[in-house]
Amino acid sequence: MGSHDVGDGARRWFDVADAVPLLLDARGVVTSWTRDAERLFGYVAAEAVGKDLAGLLTVGDATRVPDVLELCRRSGGWAGLLSARRKDQHPVPVMARFTSADEPGGPGRWLVLVNEMGGAHGWSMSRSVLEQMVAGSPIGIAIVDTDLRFVWSNETLAQFGGGAPESRLGLRLADVQPGFDADAVEARMRQVLETGEPVVGYEHVGRLRAAPFRETAHMLSFTRLDDDRHRPMGVYYTVVDITDRHRARQRLALLDRAGRHIGRSLDTARTAQELADVVVPGFADAVAVDLLESVLRGAEPVVERAEAPDGSVALRRAGLRSAGGGVGDGGTAVVSHPAGSPAVGCLTTGLAWRAERLGPDAADVNPYLPPVGAGAGPPSALIVPVRARGATLGVTTFLRRSTQEPFDEDDLTLAEDLVSRAAVCLDNARRYTRERDAALVLQRSLLPHRLPEQEAVEVAACYRPADTLTGLGGDWYDLIPLSGARVALVVGEVQGHGIDAAAAMGRLRTAVRTLAALELPPDEVLAHLDDLVSRAQEDGEAPEEDDGGPARAVGAGCLYVVYDPVDGRCAMAAAGHPAPAVVLPDGTISFVDLPQGPPLGAGGPPFESAELVLPEGSTLALHTDGLLSQSEQWTPEAGRERLVRALTARADSLDLRCRTVIDALVPDRPRDDVALLMARTRRLSPDRVAQWELPADPAAVAEARKAAARRLADWDLAELAFTTELVVSELVTNAIRYATGPIRLRLIRERALVCEVHDGGATTPHVRHPRTTDEGGRGLLLVSQVTRRWGTRFVPDGKIIWAEQSLTDPEV
Repeated sequence: MGSHDVGDGARRWFDVADAVPLLLDARGVVTSWTRDAERLFGYVAAEAVGKDLAGLLTVGDATRVPDVLELCRRSGGWAGLLSARRKDQHPVPVMARFTSADEPGGPGRWLVLVNEMGGAHGWSMSRSVLEQMVAGSPIGIAIVDTDLRFVWSNETLAQFGGGAPESRLGLRLADVQPGFDADAVEARMRQVLETGEPVVGYEHVGRLRAAPFRETAHMLSFTRLDDDRHRPMGVYYTVVDITDRHRARQRLALLDRAGRHIGRSLDTARTAQELADVVVPGFADAVAVDLLESVLRGAEPVVERAEAPDGSVALRRAGLRSAGGGVGDGGTAVVSHPAGSPAVGCLTTGLAWRAERLGPDAADVNPYLPPVGAGAGPPSALIVPVRARGATLGVTTFLRRSTQEPFDEDDLTLAEDLVSRAAVCLDNARRYTRERDAALVLQRSLLPHRLPEQEAVEVAACYRPADTLTGLGGDWYDLIPLSGARVALVVGEVQGHGIDAAAAMGRLRTAVRTLAALELPPDEVLAHLDDLVSRAQEDGEAPEEDDGGPARAVGAGCLYVVYDPVDGRCAMAAAGHPAPAVVLPDGTISFVDLPQGPPLGAGGPPFESAELVLPEGSTLALHTDGLLSQSEQWTPEAGRERLVRALTARADSLDLRCRTVIDALVPDRPRDDVALLMARTRRLSPDRVAQWELPADPAAVAEARKAAARRLADWDLAELAFTTELVVSELVTNAIRYATGPIRLRLIRERALVCEVHDGGATTPHVRHPRTTDEGGRGLLLVSQVTRRWGTRFVPDGKIIWAEQSLTDPEV
């Protein structure tokens, strides 16, 4: 409860006529009691007289009685609020006024006038008290009449600009604050005048005449004032400066926006541009993000000095945004910062730099300053190094036009926070670029750059990985030229995605190409491949199944197809892989009835091959599981139906048809890796194949040479006659000498000239290195020297020894 000295004005603080009088002696004991006191306190006179005043108050105020009496003795009186306690213990708030009732020569006494405050709001204030309150208030206060002209304001309002209170009288807000949005504020005042409803917490952001370069924020509240007849007299309003709070909110909003918009991709230049876009125009009027060349390449950040004698540093402008219209160009512009410039200093020291206003040497700060928009005078500048994980990636230059408030220390702190957040995203993008480039190199080394040229089939391939970030997957395809103008078509898949799956796929693809060189049938190729995977699993080269490894060769699938363009025969075998689709020349689509072998390394029954003859112009569609399993309601039957519908679509070329099938069945972000290899079969015309049955008689060797020479002449390959006769002579002689059964000689004119000798033997010939005194053993050695390559392949009724000669004439 407050206290106050008694004076002449004290009588106006409450109605004396309604007061309940009490008479106390000098010690505070009640000596006189009235009926009004009995009604207020509930005690009769006999109970109250002789009672200490403290006994009539609540516990909290009872302890104050000695202090109140002491104040009365010193100052002659006291007035204030007390909490009385009725006889029924119910507390009653009262206003009490103590005044001296001493008589000359008599004992000291005190007259206490008590007013019950139950229905009152508090003290009734005099004008002088009210003036003290509003004049000393830290809040700007003003009153305008119904014409919205100032009739009164306090001194605090002058701190917001517009002049002293007396200079405002009779003026409107637009007259005293020209830069203020007076229309919006006066609209609120008229609203309050019309409705009588107060407007509380209206925020206004703008520029005052007192601070033209600084954006300020104020919170205003408006209340209507009415006269005794409840007619509007004007509007009473208060003003509070909330600029600091407003700027704090802006900073938090900017940081929140930066967190949501910077780093949405793993592209370095795009991330730099996102930083520039976020801070313009809310924080700066222009921003340039210059990064080291090595950062944009994904390499470790290295400051590279330009070749110029001045030792300047060349950076790439990766991000640019300006209120004057400048936009970044994705890291193509080269910006050369002079040695000793603030930008180079930030690069080398890792410390930020600030200038409230750039001087005449502004070009030394950044020789390619972006435009900041209209406004005479030099701009304010900040240069903040882009640092992440202890390395400096580049610098960011912030500019603010001269018509704006210069950057201060708080702005520098905010800029460093923004750049540090962006720097982490930039470094993540740099690291991703490095890892992705490495992954793409791996992928390019694992998948064929282009399918080899051959005449057996026309081919097209499409690959779409599930891991779109790295572009790596476990599916693969291949085309391997074999002897006798044949080709092997391979499609396979490894469980998992990403770089682990790609590595496992690479091992399998290498193994398949190695086994294909052995000229084995498809079922034997898969059997050997299965053994390799099983042994690798046993030796610990692949993760155990319960290790949860992302990719394992165990359980991989593979489809191996061999096509012979001479007779159109096609042999194939599958290990845990779907059978290919066949599109016949008349448009009929079917799926090969192919025995399904177990996945590689899983164990199970042996692999089986299937063989069929394909008409020329048939199309084989070899694919991995992912092509058919992208739908949520996938079943094998539904997947095949969708593939049939996609294959019926017409296309101008096989490449376009392959892409059409992929686009129809596979989304841009597939759930599983997808590989599709389409091969349209060709046939070698009979006039490009020559075949002779030879008796097992040494005299047949000469006839074979003559027949081969005649056919080469018919093919306009007479220049190869000598070498071909030598090859035919040696191979036929070996077959007659060491083999059994019928002997056949075949010449095939494709991209190479192929010479084949078939016999019934089961032994593999090998090259011998005879001594100079040996009479024989030089046949295969000569063949290996005069041909491009040679080898042996086994067939059900024997073996074939073959040799190839290159046809250098591209028209042949």
